[in-house]
Amino acid sequence: MSAATLLPLLKSTFGFDQFRGRQADVVDRVMARERTLAVMPTGAGKSLTYQLPAVALNGCVVVVSPLIALMHDQLRGARAAGIRAASLTSVDADGAETRQRYRDGELDLLYVAPERATGEGFRALLEAKTPALFAIDEAHCVSEWGHDFRPDYRLLRPLLDAFAEVPRLALTATADKHTREDILFQLGIPDDGLILAGFDRPNIRYAIRPRVTAARQLVEFIAANPGPGIVYCPTRSGTERLAEQLAKATGRPVAAYHAGLDAEVRSRVQHDFVASEDGIVTATVAFGMGIDKPDVRFVAHAALPKSIESYYQETGRAGRDGDPAEAMMLWGADDFAKARMRLSELPEARVPGERVRLNGLATLVETVECRRAQLLRHFGESPPPRCGNCDNCLDPAAQVDATVLAQKLLSAVYRTGQSYGAGHIEAVLTGRSDERIAQRGHDKLSVFGIVAGEEARLIKPLVRTLVAREALETTEHGGLMLGPTARAMMKGEAAVLIAEPPVKRTKREVRGGAGAGGVANPIGDPLFDALRATRRELAAEANVPPYVIFHDAVLRAMATDRPATLDAMGAIPGVGAKKLEAWGDAFLAVIRQF
Repeated sequence: MSAATLLPLLKSTFGFDQFRGRQADVVDRVMARERTLAVMPTGAGKSLTYQLPAVALNGCVVVVSPLIALMHDQLRGARAAGIRAASLTSVDADGAETRQRYRDGELDLLYVAPERATGEGFRALLEAKTPALFAIDEAHCVSEWGHDFRPDYRLLRPLLDAFAEVPRLALTATADKHTREDILFQLGIPDDGLILAGFDRPNIRYAIRPRVTAARQLVEFIAANPGPGIVYCPTRSGTERLAEQLAKATGRPVAAYHAGLDAEVRSRVQHDFVASEDGIVTATVAFGMGIDKPDVRFVAHAALPKSIESYYQETGRAGRDGDPAEAMMLWGADDFAKARMRLSELPEARVPGERVRLNGLATLVETVECRRAQLLRHFGESPPPRCGNCDNCLDPAAQVDATVLAQKLLSAVYRTGQSYGAGHIEAVLTGRSDERIAQRGHDKLSVFGIVAGEEARLIKPLVRTLVAREALETTEHGGLMLGPTARAMMKGEAAVLIAEPPVKRTKREVRGGAGAGGVANPIGDPLFDALRATRRELAAEANVPPYVIFHDAVLRAMATDRPATLDAMGAIPGVGAKKLEAWGDAFLAVIRQF
């Protein structure tokens, strides 16, 4: 069987007439029993590449997945499509029944965590009945070069090799060239087994801004973006503080999520968010990998993420349904200072690689060029120079040569003793004498008052840039001192170009509309609103999130096409046979009212 021969099954199970992107190439290899690594962007339909074969193959597909919540999200979607699926996790009370169903050949899909998959008990289960396919989700976790390395993934190879005749499919959305090579090696997949579907998510609009007042900036951003969203914060206390501020300012349901919360609270926050059509979660990076919510309309970072890989994966949680979405990052010089201090806590062998990643982030936040192009080049692609859907393309900033000002600033840091903060250095450079400056004799220095006029407004953004580029570092008390790249700048051997700071805006910093050219869903359409209300009722009855019933895109198509029969409704992409049978009449009844 090939992907082409599975098109009728694709339509009847998932409601789609055609494969998307590289899905067909992956399915072709799986059906030919070839070992494969598929690198596909979030939202490209990775799970379909093993769920469809699970229905077509004789036997059960074993899916190794890192998080219980992620497994259960995918279980709900698979079962709604009529796929016989189950999971073996620590919270599943039906473990004995699931094992028996597996032995009896009554499962198409079985989800397990890597810790369970590598145990002797699970291997014995597989020896009783050989699986049809191993699917290793979030495969970047197997690589020490990956951004989310998990040692348990390294133990999978002996299991895979014990069933060498079983094809294996590794899947990830986030892996640079080095990580891809390591995944192939660690999982025993040949080089020609790599299918690289690209990393571009054209429906996401990227924006990166200096952090001024995070809460206010986020309130303005959220006001311009209706629909569910995630705001990532670096600390647990930060998530709770920001949740309170945003809830009060926006009137939207906002909840904090972090690993320090009681498990029951975390579960409730996640459940409420997944079921919500306008909820917001302020979270540490502990949140997100475990959800499969397609209708997240925005992701914001209140501070610098860990790496470009992390940023790409976290922003990729927006717009998985293909509809327009927004991603905004706020950053400050202190983010880089803290990140470089954390480097000293790492094993020496990891420091060079992490430093390269941090420098990559510095380039991304500083660039006046296309953000998307910068991201895609990081992953080895050759994108066009402009995407037309990021802040730098939509509202280009001029570039300013700040080399001379950088020399003045670095000189002021050096001459004042490399222990004072940015505010003190700015006061010295602009000639603002106060008691502290006079007491220390800094008003007598050659750098006192040497910056004026338009040049003065560049000092704050320049400090951010110099910290990001390691020309400045922070002391333990928050002062500035010279970093390893300062010497070349002071000697004029390295040019310093920065973006022209934007003119202060009176109301909002964010362009309106959800990404890629406007709001995803119609506003004020009574039929669409009624269809959504019906979906909420059906979801509550079935105890599943609304998107498991139908995605927003399906409801939009219903509101536009107004099908009068079940056959006509079945022709809408995303309406499979099982869902049509279960819920088609309820939606037809709503449409007939209009």
